[in-house]
Amino acid sequence: MKNLHSTMIQLMLCKVYSMCMTKVVQRFLYPVLLLLPNFVNASSTEECVILLHGMVRTSASMGRMEHALEEAGYNVANVNYPSRDLNIQELAPIAIEQGLSGCPENNDIHFVTHSLGGILLRYYLAHHTIPQLGRVVMLAPPNKGSQVVDRLKDMPLFKAVNGPAGLQLGTGGNSIPAALGPVDFETGVIAGTKTVNPILSRFLPNPDDGKVSVDNTKVDGMSDFITVPHSHPFIMRAPVVIKQTITFIQTGRFRQSP
Repeated sequence: MKNLHSTMIQLMLCKVYSMCMTKVVQRFLYPVLLLLPNFVNASSTEECVILLHGMVRTSASMGRMEHALEEAGYNVANVNYPSRDLNIQELAPIAIEQGLSGCPENNDIHFVTHSLGGILLRYYLAHHTIPQLGRVVMLAPPNKGSQVVDRLKDMPLFKAVNGPAGLQLGTGGNSIPAALGPVDFETGVIAGTKTVNPILSRFLPNPDDGKVSVDNTKVDGMSDFITVPHSHPFIMRAPVVIKQTITFIQTGRFRQSP
């Protein structure tokens, strides 16, 4: 009888302990557990993303994109290259090979480019191969050139600010983009439809981002294409653009309803 009484007391204590622990878990541990999927999504990968900034910019302009990609688990090589000093033929190997040297070997290598950076990559891949090449996201690329260059290329100030590569981004006979063929790698293009420079937009077919018309960002062979209400200088910093970029790198498609 004494043993039975002791057993019943133990069972009651266990039940009370179990109930208490359940409340503790519900009140304190569940909120913590809800955060765990974010850590799972940010698990590290050996894949690398090379960032190429645009004309008259530096790697700092791609800082938000760099941080977001690192949070998503990618190795990131944010390249800084002298966009104003050399022509496209000279800049392309400098920028791309610097990026490749910052990536782990034998793993997929993706690219995210802004403006001129996309043309540098296209030029490089027209003359070289990257065996580990993964996916490419181009932000506001002048894939068919820009009419702004056509109108302003003979102005001394334009030449001084943009350098030799800037003069090669028109739509005429000296256009490097116009001389490049279709892309034969997975490419997603994001074009802007908002301008902060109405003067330059007067030289462009609408819609445009203040530097490049939406139509001229497109390239034959691209895998996907979307537009966003952002301007050329700041498109790479927009949260929706960063999210769409990561989505394309992961899946090969943009989310069509951002």
